[in-house]
Amino acid sequence: MDEDTRYEAVRSRDGRFDGEFFFAVSTTGIYCRPSCPAVTPKRRNVRFFATAAAAQGSGFRACRRCRPDAVPGSAEWNARADVVGRAMRLIGDGVVDREGVAGLAGRLGYSARQVQRQLTAELGAGPVALARAQRSHTARVLLQTTELPVAQVAFAAGFASVRQFNDTIRTVYASTPSELRAAAPGARRTATPSAGVPLRLAYRGAYQSSAVFDVLAAEAVPGVEEVGGAPGRRVYRRTLRLPYGTGIVAVDERPRGWLDARLHLTDLRDLTTAVGRLRRLLDLDADPYAVDERLGADPRLAPLVAARPGLRSPGAADPEELAVRALVGTEEAERLVRRYGKALDAPCGSLTHLFPEAAALAQADGPVATLAAALADGDLRLDPGADRDDAQAALLALPGMDARTVAVIRTRALGDPDVAPPDLDLPDSWRPWRSYALQHLRTAGELEHR
Repeated sequence: MDEDTRYEAVRSRDGRFDGEFFFAVSTTGIYCRPSCPAVTPKRRNVRFFATAAAAQGSGFRACRRCRPDAVPGSAEWNARADVVGRAMRLIGDGVVDREGVAGLAGRLGYSARQVQRQLTAELGAGPVALARAQRSHTARVLLQTTELPVAQVAFAAGFASVRQFNDTIRTVYASTPSELRAAAPGARRTATPSAGVPLRLAYRGAYQSSAVFDVLAAEAVPGVEEVGGAPGRRVYRRTLRLPYGTGIVAVDERPRGWLDARLHLTDLRDLTTAVGRLRRLLDLDADPYAVDERLGADPRLAPLVAARPGLRSPGAADPEELAVRALVGTEEAERLVRRYGKALDAPCGSLTHLFPEAAALAQADGPVATLAAALADGDLRLDPGADRDDAQAALLALPGMDARTVAVIRTRALGDPDVAPPDLDLPDSWRPWRSYALQHLRTAGELEHR
């Protein structure tokens, strides 16, 4: 998009582009999402940015009316396989907060200087600034949804000190942490972290939640996942293994322009990572407008797209777990959980275990042990920044791994939007959204689910 087209999107308050770019107004010092309901500024006073971090780095503060930090992430970062796309996925997973820029660069196979240069050139912000913007959003969520002391919020959000936290919140939101907390409805706040962190998971466009929950229900591994309630009002719950601790998440099926969720974490520093993984599982950062436009032009798919606009391609909350489950199936996965999974300190209903770590599964028998050993040793990487082609080659080299299973792993664990099973000849006109095309065919009953 050129800047004139972006301005037209702003002038029409087009929500399709929320998260795809941001605009700032030089006369007010505020940046917004394209759909902001405020009076449209004059074109000469508007600047455009690829990320919220770039707008913040140029001295603009977030609009209190449209809350641009709460928009869905750009679909581009999940679709792209280049260094910038991989870096953005890793930053979203909290890698910079945990491992620093050096850790991010090491995972990408580049020097820290190269990563800084590429991100700054394309996005207007380097990895530190991008992570800082993410920490600010996490802090705002905690301030406005919990009664945690401000100091605890600062460290839970990933800030190194309370002073750094206070300075950042003032810069980004033009408010003190206490003022930011006071601006939120008190009814949404929970008294303690043990009550969980309530979340509104935003998405753009239509969202076919029933189709996503059908997949989750069909694949649920007892002890780790459950889907309860009547269709249309179901709740998906699962356990999560996270960098600092563990978590249990519950997501309501009913779409309201967002999905309601609640996260129970043993360590609040995992909030950013847990939210990112949940968004990938539910495919919340997709661009349904682009997908539906391309697939809806195909005679075979047109009626399916018309019947289910905004159909998503579910991902994975834990890529390594998904790879094991794709290899062995749900029934065997349940057996592995009972034998190798770690029991929760306090079971929550039918949720009793974490899915086994790769190191534990390496003690099993057969192909699953070989897969687990490759994951545990680092010979195979399936994290958000993994190179998809390298991962596919490594998977195909493992005994017992066939091309169809690898296609499932590439689609679900690695989030590739353009995967076709090797036994299906799909038209090139479905590119780059073949994963979504297959989801349409499966949901319509024209292909078996796998």
